[in-house]
Amino acid sequence: MLASAGGAAGITGSITTIDVDLTKDPGGPTPGGGGAGYDPLVTTLAVGDGVRFHNSDGFAHTATAIPGSPSTFPSDYPFTSAALNQTGNKLSEGFSSGSLAAGSISQALLADKPGTYLFGCFYHYGSPMRASIVVQ
Repeated sequence: MLASAGGAAGITGSITTIDVDLTKDPGGPTPGGGGAGYDPLVTTLAVGDGVRFHNSDGFAHTATAIPGSPSTFPSDYPFTSAALNQTGNKLSEGFSSGSLAAGSISQALLADKPGTYLFGCFYHYGSPMRASIVVQ
């Protein structure tokens, strides 16, 4: 996990970078259920902080908010093809990194409201490639 100074997209705190790698980042528990493929699996931020995703894997992934703000990961596949396009700049409004090629870094997202934000990969949701962001 990397951190740097804020400033982008209304971010007043630090920016945390979540590693995206299906083969390297092991599974474990999250507030939404079992996850894997992201490091850390649970990222805790303060309001005003930011987060972005770095794909260190050898193939494409996404980091896409689970629609409807569920408290647990849905068992059914939750995404549409819209997940392949970069959207959003605030966690509370939904987001997708879009399809991140190997070595790519996503846009920075503002942790604008307290809550638990569940997200996963469009390509590998059932692997289970999913994780949580907790904003306090």
